[in-house]
Amino acid sequence: MNVFIIHAHPEPRSLNGALTALAVETLTAAGHAVEVSDLYAMGWKAVADGGDFLARHEPERLAYADESAHAFRDGTQAADVAAEQAKLLRADAVILQFPLWWFSMPAILKGWFDRVYAYGFAYGVGPHEGERWGDRYGEGTLRGRRALVSMTVGGREPHYSARGVNGALEDVLFPIQHGTLFYPGMSVLDPFVVYQCSRLSPERWEEVAAAYRARLAGLFTDPVIPYRRQNGGHYDARQVLKPGLGAGESGTRLHLLRPGEPPEAPLG
Repeated sequence: MNVFIIHAHPEPRSLNGALTALAVETLTAAGHAVEVSDLYAMGWKAVADGGDFLARHEPERLAYADESAHAFRDGTQAADVAAEQAKLLRADAVILQFPLWWFSMPAILKGWFDRVYAYGFAYGVGPHEGERWGDRYGEGTLRGRRALVSMTVGGREPHYSARGVNGALEDVLFPIQHGTLFYPGMSVLDPFVVYQCSRLSPERWEEVAAAYRARLAGLFTDPVIPYRRQNGGHYDARQVLKPGLGAGESGTRLHLLRPGEPPEAPLG
């Protein structure tokens, strides 16, 4: 299998760097092909702007999504963008490796998604009419791939519990896991998280490394987060969850399949 790791940390000797190196070693030893985009080492351009297009469809005013659609269709995207899209298409699994900064990913990684997720590649895919508003949330270009968020967190685990001061981790990660990875079709695994990363002892590192090796061993077999597909029959024509579904849940957990609910429609 092909695994694509997108690494976003400015220090190669960081814990994130060690986790990426461990992933490469473990996955390669298991017979997988591994490709890494180290965004800081690459000098990745994080800002989405007119320089992302070799030819402008509308030179007088930048409408980024429209220009993105034309460039993707016409093969006039910036070379670095096209190269990263090719890595995604080659991958059977994608791993995001990053530190949680201000409740999200570092800006350089956000900029990677802003530029690489072109219109027609990751969004704006499929028919947009009637009850179907595109092939998204479980469908789309990247369907069939698995995704894993591996990240380091400075705070303690209780901080990210349902009653913790920072909010439940699944809510903090919902925009990334559901909104960025599941949106274009990837199946998302539970995240691998290292808490109190700045206080990691050598003994604790051995525990973390063993746990990460175990997660990597299940990259293609572990169950994924049971997000509902947009076009699976559970959402109405406004893409709002139908009455009677998600009983007893609220917030982002409404978008998880629950035991006993009617099955989704099969993929076409």
